[in-house]
Amino acid sequence: MRLVRSALLYISLALGANMALADMSSIMELREGDMKKLNFHSEPKEVSQVAFTLEDDTGTATLADYQGKYVLLNFWATWCAPCRAEMPMLSALQDEFGGENFEVLTLATGRNSPKGIEKFFADAEITNLPRHQDNKQALSRQMGVLGLPVTIILDPEGREIARLLGDAEWNSDSARAIIAALVEKPAEN
Repeated sequence: MRLVRSALLYISLALGANMALADMSSIMELREGDMKKLNFHSEPKEVSQVAFTLEDDTGTATLADYQGKYVLLNFWATWCAPCRAEMPMLSALQDEFGGENFEVLTLATGRNSPKGIEKFFADAEITNLPRHQDNKQALSRQMGVLGLPVTIILDPEGREIARLLGDAEWNSDSARAIIAALVEKPAEN
């Protein structure tokens, strides 16, 4: 009897894993244009739990605080022109998909003055994204961020499932279709 239960458990896990791989394969097929740089991992990767500073220096958090939803984590800096160009597109993704299943988390890494971040967000009319900071680059170093921008997708368990190095058109149909497929919400055209 124990052998039968073990066999059933193994079959269930294998079917679940195959379904998850099939789902991820269909999502990977949505990559076009800049989104071809979005590399999905064959297995989810654990992420660092180093704390970062919340906007306006109101405390600290870790990536574990964002579990329960898909997170598009963007490492950026005020001095990085491609980062600045991406921010309105990331804001639009948050407007369209943000909620209980998805969130865009922006994290200024390195030397970025809070006033400079605040001014950039105000000038770009971005009101829906956080102005969190990784001042000493502790989290970005542990996450293997060597240049900017870097965007990482975390699954609801808080594990890294995909990474894009460099800038991208986050408002493209491809990017929106990928996020929609992850959060199971049809993209609007």
